[in-house]
Amino acid sequence: MLNPDKYKDIIIESFKFLVNKNRVRIFAFVIMPNHYHTVWRINENLEKSDFQRDSMKFTGQTILRDLKSYHKEIHNSMYVGAKDRKYQFWERNPLSVPLYSQKVVEQKINYIHGNPIKPKWNLAAEPQDYKYSSAGFYYTGKDEFGFWKTIWKF
Repeated sequence: MLNPDKYKDIIIESFKFLVNKNRVRIFAFVIMPNHYHTVWRINENLEKSDFQRDSMKFTGQTILRDLKSYHKEIHNSMYVGAKDRKYQFWERNPLSVPLYSQKVVEQKINYIHGNPIKPKWNLAAEPQDYKYSSAGFYYTGKDEFGFWKTIWKF
């Protein structure tokens, strides 16, 4: 559902906003055609649920507006008619896993960066070649997105 790439760009813009407002530090990410993964640390002054709600609300509403204008059938298929919303873009309860050790963090970052080269996706030959991933930053140190402050350190 994150095709065309302009939808991935919306998520990147959301990441930039959240980092620049010191709401979150992002250490790794990949945006796939139908989901994304991140390793991030939410500012200690924020509740995880508030942070997720706000970030998902912005990206979901922005993408839904585009779908309504250019892809009516897809937009209409997202109608849920719930008490608190008419349309649902993201899953209600995204998976969030606490990362409790350096080893686990490295495992998750490797998994995230390896996602685009898996045969199921075949989006790039090498992790660093996939545009919508932090793998390039880890390989080259170049900040293509404008929000990198540091790589992960436990």
